[in-house]
Amino acid sequence: DALPISIKALKEEGIRTVMLTGDSEKTAMAIAGESCIDSYIAECLPQTKVDEMKKLKEQHGTVAMVGDGINDAPALATASVGIAMGEGTDVALETADVVLMKNDLPRIAEAVKLSKKMNRIIKQNVVFSIAVIMVLIASNFMQSLALPMGVIG
Repeated sequence: DALPISIKALKEEGIRTVMLTGDSEKTAMAIAGESCIDSYIAECLPQTKVDEMKKLKEQHGTVAMVGDGINDAPALATASVGIAMGEGTDVALETADVVLMKNDLPRIAEAVKLSKKMNRIIKQNVVFSIAVIMVLIASNFMQSLALPMGVIG
């Protein structure tokens, strides 16, 4: 139940989900339908996953890949952000940028939301800092603030 909710949360953030799997077409269709995934590509070999990952990067720019097996490692390396499951193979864990220690997929949607919020706060801080610096420079040019006080400011 938590997986479809997290997929819906990703969709609300404007993130499209694609499943690349080595499973058969029938199995992939059932899993994709049950978990509300946008699209799927079945019967993938490791090289097929890498090729599909490259296509997705061309189409969408930033692409994250979640994987846990030895077959996922090349695609994890190709993705903009590779996310490995904590109980996955050593190769997947070493290749990934992020490791989910508790295999809790819904945390991905939470992390995306948190990172967007953090990015917004960073931008606000930079704009505020630049505004303060501009005020200090302007007040220094108008000689309403002494240079040492402007430097301290």
